[in-house]
Parts: sequence; structure tokens; C-alpha cells
Amino acid sequence: MKKILLTFCICLATFLFAQQKPTLFLIGDSTMANKENPDKNPEHGWGQVLPQFFTTGIEIQNHAMNGRSSKSFRTEGRWDKVEKQLKKGDFVIIQFGHNDQKLKDSTKFTNPYTQYRANLERYVNEARAKGAIPILMTSIVRRNFNENGVLIDTHKEYPLVVRMVANDLKVPFVDMQLLTEQLEVSYGPENSKKLHLHYKEGEDPYYPKGKDDDTHLSTLGAESIAKLAVKNLKTLKIGLEKYIK
Repeated sequence: MKKILLTFCICLATFLFAQQKPTLFLIGDSTMANKENPDKNPEHGWGQVLPQFFTTGIEIQNHAMNGRSSKSFRTEGRWDKVEKQLKKGDFVIIQFGHNDQKLKDSTKFTNPYTQYRANLERYVNEARAKGAIPILMTSIVRRNFNENGVLIDTHKEYPLVVRMVANDLKVPFVDMQLLTEQLEVSYGPENSKKLHLHYKEGEDPYYPKGKDDDTHLSTLGAESIAKLAVKNLKTLKIGLEKYIK
């Protein structure tokens, strides 16, 4: 009788595990993060609007947080919370770089070719050790047009290092730097303000004194970038595509 009961419990546990939904985890900075008061706040992270493009067959957990770098996301224990939950069949999108550049903040800055690279490799290897599939992404560009209408890069070596790690460790990769660069250029120097947070004084109650922000995203910007991410995630053919609407 005990053997029958034990066999039943094992079968039940196996069945329940098989029925468990996969989870897509997002780790990154403010350009990806969920924002407070989404009904009133014009600012949205692209990860915040990502769930609308996926079916209910997958859970999405957005752990991205304003101001975090590949270093501070770990030292603050945010990666620990993700890693403890990871299981076989999950996915982890990794997108850092904006805050790794902060030379005046020792809690965030990383040298691109040493510490930044080592941090990315560690995220990849630790996700894989849990049976999850890591996905590397370069940072989205800032709206930074010069007087000649040329979009000037601000991330320097960091996106290159992401490409190198993706290539060397054979990690699924989406070049968000390229995709968002093309998006900004298609809108042009003036019209691309719509993708970000540009408001005159009194124009929006959330920013009564006005706002000029070329890094963070409006709802239009977040949704446009999320669409680009989803379209390219689908082409990776890593199993995530079956959960995309």
C-alpha cells in the first residue's frame, strides 16, 4: 500500500511540475522598469508594457529597477530574488549598461571590458545552471541628435561587450541598440521627442514645471520598443515564441 501511495505521489508531483507555467524574468534598469502611477505617470518602461504581447501561458516578472547597473542589481540582492525562483524552462532577459557608465558612483560603475563583462557572464552562467534560458540585450539608445540631425551614440564600449559575451557564450541576443537607433532615426530629430518625455510647463499635470528627458520613455516609446523586442525575440526560436501573441 505504501509503494502504491508513494508512486501516486511521485506521479502527482511530476504532473504538477509539468503543468507549472514558465516565467519570463526581466532584469535591467529604468528604461525597462515598471513605473508608479501608470494611469497618471507618462513615463513607462518597455518591460512594463511587454505583457500585452504575450499569452497567459507564460508569467512575466519585471524585476528591472531605476538606476541599477549590472553591479548594483546584484549587490542589493535583487538577483538573489530572481535566482531563487528560476526553474528549468524559464527565460531571463538581461539588459544593463545605462548606469554601469556612472563614473561618479562607485556602487554602480563597472569597467566595460572587465567587471561589466564578468557580471554579464555570471548572470548567464547562473541562469543556465538553473535550467533557464538567458537572453542578452544591448541598451536602448538615448535621443541624442547633433546639430546636423545625426544620432550620436552615448553608450560607447558597453553594447560591444554585450555582443562579445553573446557571441562567446552562445547566448540568444537581441541588439536593442541597433533597433532603437533605427526607430529614433525614422522619427527624426524633432518627432522623436514623442518617444520620450518632452513636456512644456503646464502641459501635463504630472510634470507641472515641464520635462525634457531623452533617456526615458513615453507610453508610445515604451510600446514601440516592446514591439521591436517581441518581434526579434520571436526570431530567436528558443521556445519563447510559442507564448507570443
